[in-house]
Amino acid sequence: MAEVKILCWNVNGIRAVRGKGFLGWLYKESPDILCLQETKAHPEQLDKDLREPQGYHAYWNYPERKGYSGVATFTKTKPVAVKYGFEGAGFDLEGRVIITEYADFLLMNVYFPNGKMGEERLKYKIDFYEAFLQFADSLKAAGTKLAACGDFNTAHKEIDLARPKENENISGFLPIERDWLDKFVAHGYIDTFRHFNKQPHQYTWWDMKTRARERNVGWRIDYFFVTEDLLSVVSNAFIMSEVTGSDHCPVGIILKR
Repeated sequence: MAEVKILCWNVNGIRAVRGKGFLGWLYKESPDILCLQETKAHPEQLDKDLREPQGYHAYWNYPERKGYSGVATFTKTKPVAVKYGFEGAGFDLEGRVIITEYADFLLMNVYFPNGKMGEERLKYKIDFYEAFLQFADSLKAAGTKLAACGDFNTAHKEIDLARPKENENISGFLPIERDWLDKFVAHGYIDTFRHFNKQPHQYTWWDMKTRARERNVGWRIDYFFVTEDLLSVVSNAFIMSEVTGSDHCPVGIILKR
């Protein structure tokens, strides 16, 4: 039975991580699909080897504003269809969504907004969450097997960050954000990592300013969720905390076909 390895990584700048061995890592790991967030680049700003890595079809979404946001999906198998943003929702002015459709599942690569800049951005984040859920539910209702990965910018449970009490009033761990993740799960989306791993101290983001990674004082805010009808072919889900180059580390799943 063939395996499909899908990796997801907020690189905090594709050009920055390129200088830290990104392409070597990509070819060594050789994922079937790689979803990147916070690429902070327009494709024309990149050399061809980064814009279209050898052996991959590359798809980019980015805002007008340069050096901000952006997502990319590299895939060895050409998708049946590619879409950018949630249809009709008007929520992708910031280049946050790429949807690739394959023969047996659909993959959403999403960089969810950060709500720390103030009330207006927190509202935008929650509205974005709701638009995403509505769109995902419409796909699920049509019988689509769905995987959604990316930087969700929220730690779900107390186990998902090192210092829950100190952060309960900070965006990324606010009740309104965590309640939405509860609702998302209640709608039938499974947190694949927690399906396989119930251990504490498993994080995907660390504050670089405080050198938190050295002490593993982190947050788990990068996820792979799947619909229940896709879970049966997920054989593993994992965090690649040994991979450096960004303030986030990659996460991944293995599908059996």
